[in-house]
Amino acid sequence: MTQLKRTIRFTAGVGIAAMALAGCAAQPGAESPASEPTSTETAADGPRVAVAYEGGVLVVDGESLEVIDDLPSEDFVRLNVAGDGRHAFVSTSQGFQLLDVREPELTDMVIDAAAAGHVVRHAGKTVLYDDATSDTTIFDTAALADVSGDLPDAEVIEGVEAHHGVSVVLEDGTLVTTVGDASGRSGIRAVDADGAEIAASAECPGVHGEGTAQDEAVVFGCENGAIVFHDGEITKLTSPDEFGRIGNAYVSENSPLVVMDYKDDPDAEGSLLQNIVLIDTEAKTLEKIALPDGVSYTWRGIVRAPSGEVLMVATDGQLHTIDPATGAITASHDAIEAWEGPSEWQQPHPAIAVHDDVVYVTDSANSTIVALDAATGEQLASSELPEVPNEIVVVG
Repeated sequence: MTQLKRTIRFTAGVGIAAMALAGCAAQPGAESPASEPTSTETAADGPRVAVAYEGGVLVVDGESLEVIDDLPSEDFVRLNVAGDGRHAFVSTSQGFQLLDVREPELTDMVIDAAAAGHVVRHAGKTVLYDDATSDTTIFDTAALADVSGDLPDAEVIEGVEAHHGVSVVLEDGTLVTTVGDASGRSGIRAVDADGAEIAASAECPGVHGEGTAQDEAVVFGCENGAIVFHDGEITKLTSPDEFGRIGNAYVSENSPLVVMDYKDDPDAEGSLLQNIVLIDTEAKTLEKIALPDGVSYTWRGIVRAPSGEVLMVATDGQLHTIDPATGAITASHDAIEAWEGPSEWQQPHPAIAVHDDVVYVTDSANSTIVALDAATGEQLASSELPEVPNEIVVVG
């Protein structure tokens, strides 16, 4: 089945042009590593942190942690970096709204989406997924950095059936996208630049999340393991437990090793997790690792550092460094106060983001944000915020 493609031209204030769409749906997932292009201008300005709260977005200086601006929005918004060193996408009820952290300004440039979902950055492309249509919108990442009133042209690949999904575009134009419908999600499908099918799998119930590791090995989580798309082939990796749900991938594009979150109790209440899985995309192996007693986390509190290690802010308030080869905690540093997990994932709770060798951690219970040296754990800055922080991203 060939997928329909078209090019959309955007103009300011209009959002995306009217689309004739066929349905599908998605939910935010793990971030790709900080290997996005950065312009000289934005790099000179230093990093900035966007902090979502109930009712808006704070823009925070990445060095002093002082609030630069407070931009009103909706009660619940989600954040994703655009990958261009200047912008983030704010997911709202209207779609993907472009946030310029340099102005700063929550612009009137909106890509219409009835259910704005995952944003993926890879191979110089920024890919947006609308869960309500399963449409995939593809921008050249570098072109986003130069917007001045209008969004650059984008390619839209129309979906087949609406579901909570995600897409990624590889170097050669291959599109790897999830498959599902209103009743559930079942797997992935890969098509070449002309829309011809390369491979497909229905062996991934509840498929969620995406991550691209070294040599463009793409991993997706399933309710019973994970699947890896690599060199045109799909490999299923099975969880060691009857129920072993994997949801998000924490990857480095310079390593074949992937860390993913893991839930082995379908009846567990709340959002806290006590296990991770390690996937080797070269050896095609999956290993479950139990974290030490007292160390629990949510997907919002784990990230892959540019150096390759995994960084986690756990319920003990520590910043833990995890070796992606063994799953062992190699260092722990005081970060914030100990905290309890939320009953629902949307509720504010500690979040983590990293830029170069600086780690940013929020403490929602105390409305604070801290910056730490990723290697030593030294606190570089700390600041009270005027609102309760929820999601964060770093742009710079």
